[in-house]
Amino acid sequence: MGRALGMIETRGLIGSIVAADEMLKAADVTLVRQEKVDAALVTVLVQGDVSAVQAAVEVGKMAASRVGELVSAHVIPHPDESIKDVLLKKDEKVSRSSSKKEPLKGNKGTSKKKTELPKAADEGSQVNNEETK
Repeated sequence: MGRALGMIETRGLIGSIVAADEMLKAADVTLVRQEKVDAALVTVLVQGDVSAVQAAVEVGKMAASRVGELVSAHVIPHPDESIKDVLLKKDEKVSRSSSKKEPLKGNKGTSKKKTELPKAADEGSQVNNEETK
């Protein structure tokens, strides 16, 4: 069983959601991630067996074209492991910090700030209420 990576890029969020939905329903693939590339460009990444990913991308292309604008689609059969590392880089950082079970930098004192913010908002609303009276 070979692994493959399938990518569909659309202009607009709705086209990417519909494409992802159709891909997941059409073949035995898993959704890796949805990336918002630019203001309107969204890329959906799926993985699975090579034939399943090819079938899913074909179905996703048709679905994206039907609902929105398909920009590009591509299948990479047997991608190198470093590709996976680059694509999942954000998720790995989160898992590393949570496995250490240490507070993240900048979290010290955030509970004080959270309690101070509502007080400031209440004082501001009281000032606005007094000014309007």
